[in-house]
Amino acid sequence: MFTIGDFARHGRVSVRMLRHYDATGLLRPAHVDPVSGYRHYTAAQLARLNRIIALKDLGFTLQQVGDIVDEKVGAEELRGMLRLRRAELETAVAAAEARLVQVEARLRAIESEGRMPTNDVVIKSVGTLRVAELTATAAGFDPEDIGPVITPLYDQLFRHLDAAGITPTGPGVAYYEDAPEGGGRISVHAAVQVSAPLQDGAFRVHDLPALDQAATIVHRGSMDSVVPTAQALAHWIDANGYRSTGYPREINLECPENRDDWVTELQAPVIRA
Repeated sequence: MFTIGDFARHGRVSVRMLRHYDATGLLRPAHVDPVSGYRHYTAAQLARLNRIIALKDLGFTLQQVGDIVDEKVGAEELRGMLRLRRAELETAVAAAEARLVQVEARLRAIESEGRMPTNDVVIKSVGTLRVAELTATAAGFDPEDIGPVITPLYDQLFRHLDAAGITPTGPGVAYYEDAPEGGGRISVHAAVQVSAPLQDGAFRVHDLPALDQAATIVHRGSMDSVVPTAQALAHWIDANGYRSTGYPREINLECPENRDDWVTELQAPVIRA
């Protein structure tokens, strides 16, 4: 048998944790000295300890862990619990990865301060565009707010267009407005150029107004990393005597499967300051 200290070392856990598992009934010592009260464990109990730690690391409560290791949960129910936990962890990992992209984009923006490019911005006019679109509301204008809203919108839009027998005639056009309800919320318009008649139904077909003057810049990469490019555009607008009159439109020039290879033109409506 092992003392509690030896067992803790072999199990790579703390003595305090073993005492807690004893108090909760999750892992009782194999023997407790009736005189000294010292706890002793056997090597065979390492298997139960390993299962407890693994299940706890998966996010199960100690009550759930106890039910599982004591076989109070059937095999099918356990599989269901593990599938659910796997889905939760995958979602958390995806969210963390998206957040990391945002952090890296902000870091690049900070590192680029004072040396923003000035030769990549072009002032041009943009004609009227006929587009089919769907609209939803995002909590804010951060990429982490926009992405989860606009991606499903485009998926729905293309399904509707396919069902209606309408083929896009040009690239996607995402544009934004302050939402009517205010509070910093944003109306997100997921649109694509079409030649269909004007209509309102499962989706809307309308003419997107022309822009007399737009300051434009090309962003290469996922829209999750657009912050440095958008801020480069903002610096140029400010430094060259212009004033923005609305949110930049996003023209999806190239959208391969790998989002890091996307090419998107930002078109910020401007006037002379």
